[in-house]
Amino acid sequence: VRFRDGRSVHDFLFRTIEQALAETRPRVGAAGATSAAGLWTDLAATARGLPLAAPATAAYEARGAAAAAAVAAPDDAEREGIPPLGYAIAQLHGIYILSQTADGLALVDMHAAHERIVYERLKAALDAGGTQGQPLLVPATVETSEHDAELAAQHAAELAATGLVVDRAGPATLLIREVPAALAGQDVAAVLRDALADLGSSGATHRITERQNELLANIACRSAVRAHRQLSLPEMNALLRDMERTGRADQCSHGRPTWVRLTLAELDRLFLRGR
Repeated sequence: VRFRDGRSVHDFLFRTIEQALAETRPRVGAAGATSAAGLWTDLAATARGLPLAAPATAAYEARGAAAAAAVAAPDDAEREGIPPLGYAIAQLHGIYILSQTADGLALVDMHAAHERIVYERLKAALDAGGTQGQPLLVPATVETSEHDAELAAQHAAELAATGLVVDRAGPATLLIREVPAALAGQDVAAVLRDALADLGSSGATHRITERQNELLANIACRSAVRAHRQLSLPEMNALLRDMERTGRADQCSHGRPTWVRLTLAELDRLFLRGR
């Protein structure tokens, strides 16, 4: 299948999925990270209703926003002011937070949850300040193909907007004069080659942002509260409230689930109550 405007289709899918995933935060009635199955059901339903005509970008965006809103819509309990993750009552083995919710209990991996919170704050700080560039004392020379050197020259402004300032020094030679501050000390030549591969295939690049996000994820992991650190009840409750305010809080920045839920009905079945 070939699309008349493949770039618009790509951008629509990217924005829609990113927006919907950003709303996967703890909500009343959600089951934790396993609730992602419902997210994909919503996205699939949205996709089935999309027209194939290229000029329908506005309709794509409207349907994508509707799908994300459906995923994020609060239910009755949340509107009544009961926190989705309830209130902490204990810490288990210095690793998990046990919280009593409106209809059961939630079990939270405190390190994974805090890692996501720190990661999203680091990303927000980076976005608020723009992509800061760091000039190199000695420009890095990158030998590449003439085609990639031409791509770099054509998209110099786009690369510079990400913090990567590149000049063409020869038919197949590039000079990296400035790098994103978050990637200082990294293999920026590899980052540039990945970015050029993106530009050659789709006319856009997300690789630089991805490399920055990988670095921020590692920083967040090292900065997050460690296992076996004893937390007070106010500290645990503060973490739960931060999770409820943080997008993508169902998983840590490396993809591990941060919490699961057991309803009273599920607990009753474990103990054969009501039989």
